[in-house]
Amino acid sequence: MSTATIIIIIVAAIIVIALIAALLRRRAAEQEIERHRLAGEASAHRDQAESNVSRARDLGSEAEVHRSQAEQHAARADEHATAAAEHAEKAAKLEKGTQTAGKAAAFHDEQAAERERKLD
Repeated sequence: MSTATIIIIIVAAIIVIALIAALLRRRAAEQEIERHRLAGEASAHRDQAESNVSRARDLGSEAEVHRSQAEQHAARADEHATAAAEHAEKAAKLEKGTQTAGKAAAFHDEQAAERERKLD
């Protein structure tokens, strides 16, 4: 081989090596940019996850308060329903007593009227 051919091959090899090195640096830079982008997205998602966990805790606490209040209201409603049934039963007994007393009053009024007619 001639000296010129060897120099051309060496220059070509150096150019190929330089191109490969440039491509590798470019690829490394692109990968670094991608790593930074993904790290930023991961950080944003972690922040959002923490925010959602905090919100879930707050909503859970609020739900527990409402659940407790609902149970208290249900217990009071049961007490009121029981009291209402007792009052309705008492009212029915009193109404029955009113009817009995009214009949007795009518009977005694008739008896009094009859006795008064006998007096005359």
